[in-house]
Amino acid sequence: MVLGPSGAGKSMLLRLLNRLEVPTAGTVAFRGRPVADLDPLALRRQVGMVFQRPAPFPGSVRDNLLVADPDATEEELLAALDEAGLAARFLDRSADELSGGEAQRMCLARTLVTRPAALLMDEPTSALDPDVRQRLERTARRLADDGRPLVWVTHDLDQCDRLADDVVVIVAGRVADAAAREQFLAGGGVDGDGEGDEMDGEAEGEAVRG
Repeated sequence: MVLGPSGAGKSMLLRLLNRLEVPTAGTVAFRGRPVADLDPLALRRQVGMVFQRPAPFPGSVRDNLLVADPDATEEELLAALDEAGLAARFLDRSADELSGGEAQRMCLARTLVTRPAALLMDEPTSALDPDVRQRLERTARRLADDGRPLVWVTHDLDQCDRLADDVVVIVAGRVADAAAREQFLAGGGVDGDGEGDEMDGEAEGEAVRG
């Protein structure tokens, strides 16, 4: 998981990993290949991203999933829904009728239908109520346990304790040094600059599993 104060650069890190932003220095690599050498659309099918707030497209849940993969079969659509924790009956529901938690899980299914090799999650539970948050956390934990690497950005230390296999703390655009990292994880914030390695120097697409 990736943690840090507001404005530290956590979301920027995800955007760099998904080539929504281009680094001003250094190299971002996915499976040993610089993402600058990869087709952006092909990369985003392999490295899916779920944003903080769900963004359903007009139409049904089926329509939303087919935006991601127009050639997906009925079985593949249902499998993506199941992975995201939604029942088959949701496939023909209007996306406009979904609750916040259902819409977020639909967006996760829309990402999963392309069978990405890794997932980037940008505070996906921050706008959800506790019960829905726990359901999405269980879904993410199951995906990770099944071998799907996740990079999950959060500001919630308790969520980090529940989910994280590995933790990276970002402070002022850099990976925090050991002292600042331990201070932040202890709930004491960060004194001084807390800076360590440059965040945009070298980033590996599957470096963190949340």
